[in-house]
Amino acid sequence: MQTDTSWLYWAILSAVFAALTAIFAKIGIQDVDSDLATLIRTAIIIVILACFVWYAEKWSNPLELSPKTWLFLTLSALATGASWLCYFRALQLGDASKVAPIDKFSLVLVAMFAVIFLGERPSIRDWAGISLVASGVLLLAFKR
Repeated sequence: MQTDTSWLYWAILSAVFAALTAIFAKIGIQDVDSDLATLIRTAIIIVILACFVWYAEKWSNPLELSPKTWLFLTLSALATGASWLCYFRALQLGDASKVAPIDKFSLVLVAMFAVIFLGERPSIRDWAGISLVASGVLLLAFKR
């Protein structure tokens, strides 16, 4: 059992920034195509991350990474790009309070994919929580 809870701090920050992302994006895409907005956002992220990696002295030669690492980082990047494009389009067309919960359905999908692809075995309690999240998503997304 994992006792180090430092991940929790970062996960909470991730949730806070993800929430701010939805709000800022909804405001920011009012007068621009959602695909162009995604491109602009991605370019800004690249610059900020490059500065961070350089400042933190974390740079190493990416050509020394294994082909497997390159493959899965590429697949992850493609999935991220597709997710961002779809998310921004959904935000442009719908209410943030409805789009964000459906986007968070990814939590349920991550649990299912982790079982299928990573061999993880959530407990009954974990599945109960995942079911509650799924129910909450449906309740929030399809309210009248």
